[in-house]
Amino acid sequence: MMLQNQYILNLASKGLRIDKRKQDEFRKTEVEKNPIDKAEGSARVRMGKTDVLVGVKMEVGEPFPDKQDEGTLIVNAEFSPLASPKFETGPPREDAIELARVVDRGIRESGAIDTKKLCIKKGEKVWMVFIDIQILNHDGNLMDAAALAAITALLGTKIPEYDGKMVNHEKRTKKLHVLFKPVPVTTVKIAGNMFVDPCLDEENIMGARLTVTTKDDGNMCSLQKGGSEPLVMEEIEKALDLAVEKGKELRKLVG
Repeated sequence: MMLQNQYILNLASKGLRIDKRKQDEFRKTEVEKNPIDKAEGSARVRMGKTDVLVGVKMEVGEPFPDKQDEGTLIVNAEFSPLASPKFETGPPREDAIELARVVDRGIRESGAIDTKKLCIKKGEKVWMVFIDIQILNHDGNLMDAAALAAITALLGTKIPEYDGKMVNHEKRTKKLHVLFKPVPVTTVKIAGNMFVDPCLDEENIMGARLTVTTKDDGNMCSLQKGGSEPLVMEEIEKALDLAVEKGKELRKLVG
């Protein structure tokens, strides 16, 4: 493993990658819409060998005390041991919590969902939107794959019928109103160079990571830094430019 890491570092120092991609090139990305019939909305994204499934469910609940006329968004990420030997059963890992927060923040800060339209009766009943992320196979860049699957699932979500007492998940007619398509692009710093869409081998030796989520107009709506190395302004600006450029490409897959 150490020899392989050194090999990847040597390549990275020259701006090269172990899988022959360019520095700004994503792996082959496929988006499958609505693979789960029982969910209000769903999507599956394969980014290289990384495979992520997202399901959306909606229930009626009480609003938060400080947002009496707004629905709620709840994102959860499940890291199954089947997806990676590094994943273990038990309470959510730190990286699972971070993944859920990045997906949540991109949707929330972009204003993709008008939460006021999810209000049924102010101060009493609102729609709660649950986004569940299931990692099927981990080969790097879970953030981009999960967030892309999440916004695709939301775009295909239909609100179940509610008669004031019961939610009928078998009848779904009205589409969830989604205003924007927030898409993240993750860039990692390895041996002084910047690379988008890191595979797992690259993530294992990265010095720093920057995930930038942009809206349809290219404006940034969230940012997440990872890794122990600092990023200089030139590197941050590079990541921001890549987020806008590559975000446009990924957004086309969403539809």
